[in-house]
Amino acid sequence: MSSVTGAEIKVEPHQEWDVTAIRKSLDELFTITTRYKSTKAYRDLLEFIRRFRAYSPFNAMLAHIQRPGATYVAPPHRWLAEYRRHIKAGANPIVMLQPMGPVMFVFDVSDTEPEKDAPRLPPEIERPFEVRRGYVGSEYDRTIENAKRDGVAVLECDAGSQHAGSIRCAKEGKNLLFQVKTKPEPLYISVPLRFEMLLNKKQSMTAKYATLAHELGHLYCGHLGTPDEKWWPDRRGCDHEVQEFEAESVCYLICERLGIENPSAQYLSNFSKRNEDGNVPQISLERVMASAGLIEQMGRERLHPRKLPSTKRS
Repeated sequence: MSSVTGAEIKVEPHQEWDVTAIRKSLDELFTITTRYKSTKAYRDLLEFIRRFRAYSPFNAMLAHIQRPGATYVAPPHRWLAEYRRHIKAGANPIVMLQPMGPVMFVFDVSDTEPEKDAPRLPPEIERPFEVRRGYVGSEYDRTIENAKRDGVAVLECDAGSQHAGSIRCAKEGKNLLFQVKTKPEPLYISVPLRFEMLLNKKQSMTAKYATLAHELGHLYCGHLGTPDEKWWPDRRGCDHEVQEFEAESVCYLICERLGIENPSAQYLSNFSKRNEDGNVPQISLERVMASAGLIEQMGRERLHPRKLPSTKRS
């Protein structure tokens, strides 16, 4: 599987097929079955992923599909090396995707048993769902810098209290400088300007970050098209309700997993109240999870440049 960082990793055809099949299956699960169609079931899913911070949103969803009651999972070697716990005989593994290969197998803490005199489990395992309060630090600036690799220029501007931000396709002809290396000397590459985002500079740092996540959610869910289908799909033409629900879901996951308050929580809550006996829109679960995972990574680390698009955006 190609890394979202753009690093070149040799992947065998059968491995790529396996990963693609898993991703497509998520949307088939949503479309064909009724597993996450109700507002309550969908909120339960988001709550699980919000609390399951040790893994990406995509993998947390895979864990929820296979074991809704899981609390903390790890591969057998980690349970043994770090916690001196063995996997119980007959325990069923949970399948997750891994960056350098197709899949990995993990087990929930309930599937393990301690060796004699094994250390006590740390708080993050004994109380994994404990509510925490976080803050936005370097994630904001790092995400903005990483967005440049996709041709996204983020600008802060004066706006009224009712306008948080927006994103749109940019006119062609301009370029951005994306920093790809800092040592020993800074190195920049030129990236075509493709999208422009405006953020209300009068908002707090937390509010600006939530807006940044929301607008990038629109982008990576494909609502504005794509420079290359290998980066993210072109899903222009989705219903407005679908677009907003997907972007709000992405924002909710990112902010809640970081431990910060966000307006998306109220949006999803109000939607649930209005549709208590109804269904969520016909969204793409794969896009919501993949977009949230990518934006999280953009806030954690410096990403590599994208490979040049194979086709020009129309």
